[in-house]
Amino acid sequence: NTWSSFSPQRLQLHVIVTQSGPVIGEFVCQLMPLLSSCLQPDRDPEMRMNIFTMLAKLLLDATNTLDSKGHFRDESEKFLSDVLLPNLVWRAGRTAAAIRTSALSCLLALLHGGAVTPGQLLCLEDKVTPCVLSALEEDSEMSRLFACRSLSALLRLIGTNLHPEALNKIYPMLLKRLDDSSEEVRGVALRAVGLWLSCLTEDYNPEVWASHLQVLFQQLLLHLDDPDGSVQDQVLEILKSGSSVHPALLRKETEGVRDQQRSPLYCDQLLQHLSLLPAERPQYCE
Repeated sequence: NTWSSFSPQRLQLHVIVTQSGPVIGEFVCQLMPLLSSCLQPDRDPEMRMNIFTMLAKLLLDATNTLDSKGHFRDESEKFLSDVLLPNLVWRAGRTAAAIRTSALSCLLALLHGGAVTPGQLLCLEDKVTPCVLSALEEDSEMSRLFACRSLSALLRLIGTNLHPEALNKIYPMLLKRLDDSSEEVRGVALRAVGLWLSCLTEDYNPEVWASHLQVLFQQLLLHLDDPDGSVQDQVLEILKSGSSVHPALLRKETEGVRDQQRSPLYCDQLLQHLSLLPAERPQYCE
């Protein structure tokens, strides 16, 4: 079709879709081809942004809107691969950046709204994760925030099913965001690092991947000396929660930086916690 943002048909579609409530879920099979056509990367940019914004609101409450009959879930994998991901690919220009932000908001709503299953996400993880990791480098603070939150949602949904190599591609990008210019992005990224640690199952051999854990512990210990006391508290809890992954390594790294920090208080609390752990082979997070 030749719709643009100002086309009467596009405006009519917006009214019908947003005002239909659960009824729209009965017509997903007719709606999705139309949306797919309107959201292709070569279509009117403003129209795409408007539609992504509309979909984000609906997908946050998917069970009462688009997925009220369970039909959208049948289409969600195709929607993710053929519609959302192409719009997350980096292109130059402010307009392209704004479209990526709106597409990220839609992805986040899809992940939070329950209209995509963990199985569907696992099938597309190797395509979804690189796009989200790339978005962590966006100039837009909102895009970085959406990307951090999307990674957190992905970790909650499929983190324990990811291969160690897939997990090891995620944490370095999250660590970079701990130095973000936005305090909100820093906070979300820090919580995502905690989620990452909680996703390490017995398939994640701490001896095999010790170099990755060492980098992670070293970076978190740097932030254990953050000027912001609330950040220090959060980092301490994350390190305590994840300490059973490789307590010997964490103890060694903590002892190595204790005397370099402004105050040894937090390191001492962490070392006290580590001393209470069983002195046996490293345990794993469930």
